[in-house]
Amino acid sequence: MINPENLFDNIPSLIEGEYFSELLNLRNVVIERIVSSDCPDNKVYCQEQDEWVILIKGEAELKINDDIVKLKTGDYLFIPGMIPHQVLITSNDCVWLAVHIFH
Repeated sequence: MINPENLFDNIPSLIEGEYFSELLNLRNVVIERIVSSDCPDNKVYCQEQDEWVILIKGEAELKINDDIVKLKTGDYLFIPGMIPHQVLITSNDCVWLAVHIFH
C-alpha cells in the first residue's frame, strides 16, 4: 500500500538557523523541505546546481547577487547555478520547498 506523506508533518520549532529535509533524490533532481527560524544563517550560497524554490508558508527576504527579493507565501523563483544568494530575513517557521537540478 502506498501511504502519502505530508509536507507539514514533523516541522521542527527552531530558535535559530534552518533545517533541511530531503524529500526526494532521483537522478539529477533533489527536492527538499527547508524550515527557517526568524534568525536564519547568514551563509552565502553559491552552488553548482540550479535551484527552483517556493515559499510555502511565511515571509522572507533574499539577496540574490546584489538584488533584494521579498517573498510571501506562494512566491517562487529560479536561481541559476553559481549565482550567490543569501537568506536575509524570515518570519518564524517559514516553510520552503526547494528543487535542485544537477547537470
